Amino acid sequence: MNAPTAWDGQRIDAIAPGTLPGLGRVQNLVRSVRTPEFEGVTFHEVLTKSALNHVPATSAMLPGEWTLNPYRGCTHACAYCFARPTHEHLGLGLGADFDAQIIVKVNVAEVLRRELATKRVLPERVAFGTNTDPYQRAEGRYTLMPPIIDALTGARVPFSILTKGTLIRRDLDRLAAAAQKVNVELGLSIAYLDDDLQRTLEPGAPSTAARLDTLRAMRDAGFAPTVFLAPILPYLTDSAEQLDATIAELAAAGAANVLPTSLYLQKGVKDLVLQWLRRRYPELLPAYADLYATGSRTPRAYRDTVKARVHQALHRHGLPVPDDSTEDKFALLGKRRPPPPPPEPTLF
Repeated sequence: MNAPTAWDGQRIDAIAPGTLPGLGRVQNLVRSVRTPEFEGVTFHEVLTKSALNHVPATSAMLPGEWTLNPYRGCTHACAYCFARPTHEHLGLGLGADFDAQIIVKVNVAEVLRRELATKRVLPERVAFGTNTDPYQRAEGRYTLMPPIIDALTGARVPFSILTKGTLIRRDLDRLAAAAQKVNVELGLSIAYLDDDLQRTLEPGAPSTAARLDTLRAMRDAGFAPTVFLAPILPYLTDSAEQLDATIAELAAAGAANVLPTSLYLQKGVKDLVLQWLRRRYPELLPAYADLYATGSRTPRAYRDTVKARVHQALHRHGLPVPDDSTEDKFALLGKRRPPPPPPEPTLF
């Protein structure tokens, strides 16, 4: 007898034939789709019973916060992605499956509207991008975010978005209009300037140049975007000169804040990154083995050294230095604060 899955009890009658063995039994699967524009990728369209997720107060990330993830899995295919192990909860792998077997919650906006209409107490904030990217390439096909943004804005619920996806530029007018009514925070992940490094470690993500253009577009739309300088790669992107050059580019492109995070490698994900190192930088394997010998994080002394370099660069380029309580990849998304006065309308 098969063990219950995370989706048991969400049944519809239409289950597509020929799906992966692990998904053929998922009870809320509508169909599995492949298209020429997404070679090697399968979209598994599902009906979700809930849109909003309340993070337990005991969680290490975003305790007590509300999150929303329209997709599971991500075609950005970043080897280091902390969300990879969540695919195992669906009976899928955290490697190639995470990159190519994408779960799409096709009815998520409808469910969200229903939840917002029936909740006695609305969330103080909803965070996007805490698991997988809401503006990955699949969003160009499914367009789930516009009605989600409208639902939250209509209910006067503040929200934040963290993305690598340049597709967010499609919705900047809508987000700017939403910001007239609720607090909207935008965050963009940009980690390094080396194009070759970016292409090999994040093969499905937009280029750094495209993300810098997106940062400028966010600024021009009236936002004060935060850049998540993550991950900082030991011995590859962590020198004082490299960090200064990267932060100079971010400041010039319109970053209002920069939050640095050193590479974090939990079980499973660590194996993928070490495989990448073995192919690209085998000489660094011993150094990484030492740094991550006792767990998923680098030693405190290393993190303090990197932090000092980042702070020097932030000072040099006129950007605020984060305090210890916000120096974390998800600090912006998890930090509650009252919404600011509505910004002046932006002319396009």
